[in-house]
Amino acid sequence: MLWYLIPAVLVVFIAVLVIRALRFNPPAQTAEKTEEVTFDKEAAVSALAELVRCRTVSYYDHSLEDDAEFEKLIALLPSLYPNVMKTCSFTRMEDRALLFRWKGKGSGDPAVLMAHYDVVPVNEEMWEKPAFEALIEDGVMWGRGTLDTKVTFNGILSAAETLIAGGFEPENDIYFAFSGGEEVSGEGAVHIVDWFIEQGIKPAMVLDEGGGVVENVFPGVKVPSAMVGIAEKGMLNLKYTVASSGGHASAPAPHTPVGKLAKACVRMESHPFKAHLTKPVLEMFDTLGRHSSFVYKLIFANLWCFGGVLDLICRLSGGELNALVRTTVAFTQMSGSQAPNVIPPEASLVSNSRLNPADTVESAVEYIRKTIADPDITLTVADHMEPSPISRTDCEGWERVVRAVADTWQGCVVTPYLMLQCSDSRHYGKLSDKVYRFSAMDLTKEERGTIHGNNERIRLEVVHRAVEFFIRVMKQC
Repeated sequence: MLWYLIPAVLVVFIAVLVIRALRFNPPAQTAEKTEEVTFDKEAAVSALAELVRCRTVSYYDHSLEDDAEFEKLIALLPSLYPNVMKTCSFTRMEDRALLFRWKGKGSGDPAVLMAHYDVVPVNEEMWEKPAFEALIEDGVMWGRGTLDTKVTFNGILSAAETLIAGGFEPENDIYFAFSGGEEVSGEGAVHIVDWFIEQGIKPAMVLDEGGGVVENVFPGVKVPSAMVGIAEKGMLNLKYTVASSGGHASAPAPHTPVGKLAKACVRMESHPFKAHLTKPVLEMFDTLGRHSSFVYKLIFANLWCFGGVLDLICRLSGGELNALVRTTVAFTQMSGSQAPNVIPPEASLVSNSRLNPADTVESAVEYIRKTIADPDITLTVADHMEPSPISRTDCEGWERVVRAVADTWQGCVVTPYLMLQCSDSRHYGKLSDKVYRFSAMDLTKEERGTIHGNNERIRLEVVHRAVEFFIRVMKQC
């Protein structure tokens, strides 16, 4: 009997786990002097305020939009950014797409910097301050679009305005690609991508909105983390429908349409999609895990052993950590009878799924079909988008972003991550494998909560850092 060897094997096993955790440290960093960036901060803030005052609200029902407000914003550009308008070529495309080309000295692959200038609707009665006056109080500007994403739009153009005024010329072309319908999945970005394809242009780097510099978002990590998306999840709206002969509720069948749908809902929530640790998530775990506390280092340094534990933690906690590792299913709408005593002839349920890069629309629908296991439920695919391709982190385009982030937010940890939301940058996947998603802002949890919500606002120092960041990016192009 070799039972007496078990304690020794166990000790060795534990020692391996601990040693791996102790060696799971960040790479050594060499201190480098950071070049100081100067620009007209008051002008940058003033320009953003003018943009915010334009009510560029987009709606899925375009008849509700005010075209004059979009035209007002575009008409302001020559006065807000005169050097840009004089130096760069400017092309307007369908669906409110705007494309600037800043010609470089060379003929290398260009960079593309993106933003959108439309905003989501506002329930102004719920705001503490006016939503479109760009009111500034105590170093904070209030207004819809201050964060999403007129600050980026302004940051890009203000940075270019500063560099042009100082005589800077980029080594290669830089394109500024803006859309006026991102919030409603408009086609503006599609037209720009199609134009790039027609011209045979393959960008060395594409940079759009995405993650930011945040704190306390990863277990055990206390330092600020700059989250740069290298992919984004797909999206699937799925409708579940059950038909019946209807009838009076006094004599129901054993299972009504609503009952069948309720059972399907419970089955899906009880049997979530399997976890898949894709490249963006593995790289994030490897980067941030090295900065976490020892207990979490033990887990992230030994995912081969603790993968099941991590999966359980994610399933029980839900939220962003869970969404990073699997396709999610959120039930959002349900309809049935119009009267409380009538069995509906048809009832429906709608779920919104965000697709892990390991899944597709087709595979997700098939998993849901097998899980609910009810042939009486008809599944109908509505709006959907496949997950984006995963971008490289072993290239100069990635390093440009990393350097600009690290120099602007000194002391933060820059990490790849998987973006949970959808953006215009997904259209660039067929154009480049160097598409990155980073909103040039450091935001608190409360500030992030105002995006698409009430009382959206931005600290003026964040406005300044956005310009500084884009100046650093452009100097590398």
